[in-house]
Amino acid sequence: MRLATWNVNSIRSRLDRVAAFLDRQDIDVLALQETKCRDDQFPFERFEELGYEVAHLGVNQWNGVAIASRVGLADVELAFPNQPGFDKDAGESLLSTPVVESRALGATCGGVRVWSLYVPNGRALDDPHYTYKLEWLAALRDNAAAWLAAEPEAKIALVGDWNIAPTDDDVWSVSFFEGKTHTSQPERDAFTAVLDTGFADVMRPFAPGPGVYTYWDYTQLRFPRKEGMRIDFVLASPALAATATDALVDREERKGKGASDHAPVITEFALPADLS
Repeated sequence: MRLATWNVNSIRSRLDRVAAFLDRQDIDVLALQETKCRDDQFPFERFEELGYEVAHLGVNQWNGVAIASRVGLADVELAFPNQPGFDKDAGESLLSTPVVESRALGATCGGVRVWSLYVPNGRALDDPHYTYKLEWLAALRDNAAAWLAAEPEAKIALVGDWNIAPTDDDVWSVSFFEGKTHTSQPERDAFTAVLDTGFADVMRPFAPGPGVYTYWDYTQLRFPRKEGMRIDFVLASPALAATATDALVDREERKGKGASDHAPVITEFALPADLS
């Protein structure tokens, strides 16, 4: 199975690029984030023409997650249990009954439970969205632990834009990000807590060391200057991670006119014939 994740930064703006990417990279399952459209605006027909089933969750021009699969799509969930929410009109505090945003979508594809995740950005260390981000990650961690406790051999992939650079190797400049989100210790601890449940960062064994990035800001010529961050991940359960055979960042998709500010992360798994 070739599984990819991509913060596409508007599916309607980049549909042709996504279609070409699916063909060029021979992708079986693609998780998308920041589709930026409602369900009724999502281009389901184009994906179906390409041989993919699609599940999408989007309620407005913000956020939005999807899973496209040509190896089956079943048991779709529109949020993980107890997923925190946030109300953009809440001011400086979380509400007791916040709105659950379109940030998590789960489906079983070819025997693998795939979660397309768009972790809240956090905005700033003193912003209420930062608290929201940490609560969101804590709830995800609790679910990850529960899933593995219930079924240790389950093949699960937690994929998407995590909005966290978990180590200094994952940013182009440590000093540039000092005092900002994405690299703060609480965020890194929250990411590590998910790994501590048993999930593995599939990319690192195949692409170790600094300079492996998945995101480059549009400003300041960040991409040609190689000033990026690694914030998009495929975290695999132990049973799935054991089958990983390759992982890479497709930097070609960050090039040219109309590119997203993220590049896709592609992983390959050698699954048993009865699964893939």
